[in-house]
Amino acid sequence: MNAIAHTLAPWGTHDTQLVVYCVIALLAIILFISVLRLAPFLSILIGAFGVGLAAGLPLEKVGHSFSQGAGSILGEAGLIIALGAMLGALMAESGAADRIVNQMLGAARGRALPWLMAAVAMVVGLPLFFEVGLVMMVPIILVMARRSGLPILAIGIPALAGMTTLHALVPPHPGPLIAVSALHADLGTTLGLGLLIAVPAVILAGPIYGGWLSRWMKIPEPKQLGELYTSRRADDDLPGFAPALTTILLPVALMLGRTIARLWVAPDTPLYDALNFVGEPIVALTLAVLAAVVLLGWGRGTSRRDVGETLRRALPPIAGLLLTIGAGGGLKQVLLSAGMSDTISKISTQSHMPLILLAWIVAVALRQATGSATVATTTTAGIIAPLAAGLAPTQGALLALAVGSGSVFFCHVNDAGFWMVREYFGLDLKQTLWVWSVLQTIVSVVGLVMTLLLWQWLA
Repeated sequence: MNAIAHTLAPWGTHDTQLVVYCVIALLAIILFISVLRLAPFLSILIGAFGVGLAAGLPLEKVGHSFSQGAGSILGEAGLIIALGAMLGALMAESGAADRIVNQMLGAARGRALPWLMAAVAMVVGLPLFFEVGLVMMVPIILVMARRSGLPILAIGIPALAGMTTLHALVPPHPGPLIAVSALHADLGTTLGLGLLIAVPAVILAGPIYGGWLSRWMKIPEPKQLGELYTSRRADDDLPGFAPALTTILLPVALMLGRTIARLWVAPDTPLYDALNFVGEPIVALTLAVLAAVVLLGWGRGTSRRDVGETLRRALPPIAGLLLTIGAGGGLKQVLLSAGMSDTISKISTQSHMPLILLAWIVAVALRQATGSATVATTTTAGIIAPLAAGLAPTQGALLALAVGSGSVFFCHVNDAGFWMVREYFGLDLKQTLWVWSVLQTIVSVVGLVMTLLLWQWLA
């Protein structure tokens, strides 16, 4: 611990002020949205500029940091959301989503459906980034709720839990891989223990929590997306199950191929380069949209004009979401430029607690402050890496998983996923906190408890 302390300046007045400014900015954003009813994009923009100026950043630096953060998140998540909206619109308009739902309803009904959705989401979420999985699953969730008569939350929360848990705990997702690399943990051990921890986390945060929440929080179908993801075709005019399934599983297969290449194919070979390219999320989703155009549109006799109109109609409903996500990325970058990561790191150097708990708490603090699981994971892993030297492979893997668990605790207004869930499910701010922030907290706490228990059992 002393080795880490020497790399950081002592705690100062600026650190205390920065924490206070951050808390005030987040509270102000919530008040702007919930009380003044300002648009989330504008509210976050005001909060970001306020905390940047209060923290002493130069005027030019505040604007530059915000623009840099917004551009970064939109370049990463914005294109994925746009392509996913197009894919979802084509699947809904062609009836492919209805065909998949019909098959799922044939396999399970009633109380078994949320469990089926959780299992499907875990399979989809294994190779896919959360943002990619969500934009692909939304039309299935909405159609499933409509056709089954179950509340949207009873179907949607298990799907969200399945995807976000895999994203936080299981390699080859970026967070777990970063932690594995920094802590020199064994990848295979981390993968196996991550899946072991993910199962109870998904069960508690998914079907169980979703079933409870849906009984008292009644959410109607979101109007714009509900209309966008509604097929007007009769059941006898739906596409076959094979082309429908091929379309939705294509990006899953491509991204899984990229994962396999990175793990087991020699770098700088034609096969590695090809799999790595087509498995890039933007490339994989672009190919899926093109496949949907051919298989679900032109191949079934839909005119080029109608297919083009479906693609264009998919974009306006997500415009507000893209602006809000960009603003969240801007807020994150302003806080990072002000030195929030270093401030949280200083807290950890003065702590005396079990290593697993320390790793989890530091990741929680960084995620709350910065809104980025990647920042939280990278910084936390760097802080505790010197303390992890000489740990057994199992302990190193559990430490990496504790970091991943902490990085998803109570995600809120500075989190891109928060706004995606809010817009896709048509929620207000309070409802999003219950649906998304509490769900993430359950996953995080279960991850902590399981890593502590396994640490004691396997030590």
